[in-house]
Amino acid sequence: MKLRLAGAAAPVMTASDPPGGPPPPGGSGLTGGSGLTGPDAAARFAAIFDEHAGGLWRYLARQVEAVQAEDLVAETFLTAWSARGDYRPERGTARAWLYGIAVNLLRRHHRTQAQQQRVSQRLSGQARPVDGEQDRVAERLDARTRLAGLAAALAALPGGDREVLLLSSLAGLDTREIAAALGIPEGTVRSRLHRVRRGLRAAITPENTPGSTPGSTPGSTPGSERSGEAG
Repeated sequence: MKLRLAGAAAPVMTASDPPGGPPPPGGSGLTGGSGLTGPDAAARFAAIFDEHAGGLWRYLARQVEAVQAEDLVAETFLTAWSARGDYRPERGTARAWLYGIAVNLLRRHHRTQAQQQRVSQRLSGQARPVDGEQDRVAERLDARTRLAGLAAALAALPGGDREVLLLSSLAGLDTREIAAALGIPEGTVRSRLHRVRRGLRAAITPENTPGSTPGSTPGSTPGSERSGEAG
């Protein structure tokens, strides 16, 4: 993956060719008040790209097409480069900052696609409305999460809850980073994660799985004693 940043002094960055060697221990060296300004800003930003571009792409590619994910990664870093003067390390990690930008771009992408789909349906005479965002999220989820009932439960989540869950499960952000990325209190992140995980556990229990027999567990026969009823 390659990205050319705006500006004469900005380098072409590649995720496979680290600029000036690997980032220093502990991340991209953006600690204290270093930020992303000054004569070596391009080199520090290139280190951030090399460190986080792959993870961003994997996070986005589980929600949109691979090619669209590449475009969103490029747009994320171009946006970040343009706004580099606003980055403050004391407010959160570079990773949280980048994922916050990516989430906003992903929201805009879903809105645009939903609008295009509605226009296409009107032009083709289809009157049935489609909730484009929820359908796409369910379709793009990794195959490992395509358990019976789970994809539907994820798609039915409110947007804010789904974003918190995916930033935690797919991107691996901790609660502090998620709070910084989404601009919400860390306590709100924790409560959303607790609520969502509790709901998803309920969605994939045997009695809620399509095709299961009420009162049965995997491998049991109808009429057998219900497992886990005690307590």
